[in-house]
Amino acid sequence: MDTTKTPAQSAPESDSTEPAAATVTEAAATDIAVTDIADVAGDEDGDLDDASDDLLNQDSEDRPTGVFAAAAAIAGAGLSLVALSGTWVSRVISERQGLIGQIDSVNATSMEQKINALYSDGWHMTALVNGVFSTIALLIGMFVLVGPSFGAPGRVNPSWVKAVSWVAVALGLVGVLIFGLMYFDVLFPLPKAAAAA
Repeated sequence: MDTTKTPAQSAPESDSTEPAAATVTEAAATDIAVTDIADVAGDEDGDLDDASDDLLNQDSEDRPTGVFAAAAAIAGAGLSLVALSGTWVSRVISERQGLIGQIDSVNATSMEQKINALYSDGWHMTALVNGVFSTIALLIGMFVLVGPSFGAPGRVNPSWVKAVSWVAVALGLVGVLIFGLMYFDVLFPLPKAAAAA
């Protein structure tokens, strides 16, 4: 029995292996193409992430923090409260003016002149110094409230900063009115001495 094959009989086997090799080549090419596409997409995603991070960092650096406005609002409110309750500076100046009044009262010829020398000047200096502190507090509060209008576009102070600024403005205005009236003897005028009989 002859088991050898003729070239004609072995040809179909070679033909059957060629499509398999072509399929493997196509699959490998498809895998390479998919890998390239994934790499390109990954690079693009990484570039987008880097760009978004850069934009966020730039926005956070450019955005005003509002620390100065908050500090100014607190300082204005505190200054207005101190002015209404009386500052240490005004007390020292008042005592100094009272000492000067005692020296001047020696040469006073009437009771009214003695009262003015001993008390009136000291009270006026107290009202003047506290009025100046109230005016400064009022100006600071107004500056904080109108500051965003002259700053960077879209800049808005937090609500609590606005509230504290309004406190500074209100108390500063009250202090200016009270101490102004006291300085000009409209509020709490100086007592008059009784006329001698």
